[in-house]
Parts: sequence; structure tokens; C-alpha cells
Amino acid sequence: MFDKEKMLKLCNEWSKNTLMQTLEIEYIDAGEDFLVATMPVNPRVHQPMGLLHGGASVALAESVGSAASLMFVNPEKQEVRGIEISANHLRSKKEGIVTGTARIIHKGRSVHLWEIRIVDEEDRLICLCKLTNMVLPRR
Repeated sequence: MFDKEKMLKLCNEWSKNTLMQTLEIEYIDAGEDFLVATMPVNPRVHQPMGLLHGGASVALAESVGSAASLMFVNPEKQEVRGIEISANHLRSKKEGIVTGTARIIHKGRSVHLWEIRIVDEEDRLICLCKLTNMVLPRR
């Protein structure tokens, strides 16, 4: 049975001392087939022209999509590795909050395919990503 609070706590605890903590990514919602995280847009994630860096958007997308795959594996016996990500940057952003929502497209035994939509506070699409994760046995 899916436990939303346990999943969010796990994701936020695993983020400590990682890129996710550096970028201030916070996991805020989860369901049986989706995971949601936010990231503030400020100078820490800007490119030189003062806009949200595309790499920061991709980091948010990969973070939320990889964490979402944990919902479908046994972390004591399996590991998740992102093997491909693509991103379409559709709108710029200078400040505020962006929200990334990962939704499962394909859930196989060894491959998970996610769509991650990154939107602003007004639900305008900033970036659309596709992430492929491989599920491996833990060594």
C-alpha cells in the first residue's frame, strides 16, 4: 500500500548533502504514479543573463523522475539509474518557484519511462522532459 508521507520523507532525507539540497529541491506531493518537487528560481540557478538555467531545470527533472522510480522498486534489493534525459525549454523564468511533476509513462521490470512537466506558479509550462531509468540489482 502506498504511503505518501513515508515517500516524501524518504525523498527529502535522501536529498541531504546532495545536488538536490544545493538547488533547494523539495519533494511536496506524491501518489501511486506521480511525484512532485519544487525548486526556487534565484541567482543560484540562473545563467549569466539572469534566467533559469536549462541545466537546473534538467537537474530538477532528473531528480524528481529518478526519485519517483523508487516507488516501484525495493531499495534494499534494487537501484535506479537515469540512462537518458531529454528536455524542451519552452519559457524563461527569472524568479519565483518552479514545480516538477513526474508521471510514469512505462513501468517495466528493468526500465521506467517518465514524463516530467516543469511549470511556474501560474501553471505555465517552462520545460518538458522525458527521462528513462534503468532498474538494476543492488550490489
